[in-house]
Amino acid sequence: MEKYVRLRKIGEGSFGKAILVKSTEDGKQYVIKEINISKMSNKEREESRREVAVLANMKHPNIVQYRESFEENGSLYIVMDYCEGGDLFKRINAQKGILFQEDQILDWFVQICLALKHVHDRKILHRDIKSQNIFLTKNGTVQLGDFGIARVLNSTVELARTCIGTPYYLSPEICENKPYNNKSDIWALGCVLYEMCTLKHAVSRSF
Repeated sequence: MEKYVRLRKIGEGSFGKAILVKSTEDGKQYVIKEINISKMSNKEREESRREVAVLANMKHPNIVQYRESFEENGSLYIVMDYCEGGDLFKRINAQKGILFQEDQILDWFVQICLALKHVHDRKILHRDIKSQNIFLTKNGTVQLGDFGIARVLNSTVELARTCIGTPYYLSPEICENKPYNNKSDIWALGCVLYEMCTLKHAVSRSF
């Protein structure tokens, strides 16, 4: 971590936290995902390292760019580009009930589709498509991020059975604990589109 100066924490999940940092080498700001792997099982450690491998292979203008990773003092650190515009969820909430222009929705949606196509073409499921995992740069580019629960598939028709994701965006087959594939990501993408159009979740029932 000697190459980076911590600025502030910008997020936290079940296994780690996201920290905004400044590089001492180029002066740019980045996001470091810090994951405590010291108390993880061997399986969980491998899953965290797999996220790094997934991110390293994602080269697309609409996917948050991976920079590097390293392990230090029992933690795994993943360095990624910082999206100054925040996430889509916060952008939607900032509308205060005022709907987006249709052209804006189409622009964002096409960019998200291009990112997801890039992911699926590499036989990977994102498995947690939601507005909180879609980020905006200062020039308006949309980038898909957080591949923490992505799964690399041996073939495009392989079915993953693990029930994982965010309830508002879960497809029916996942809710029923049935096998699913990349179509579940498409369902979640549709939920995000609905959210952009209405400023509300597509599914509003209790879980």
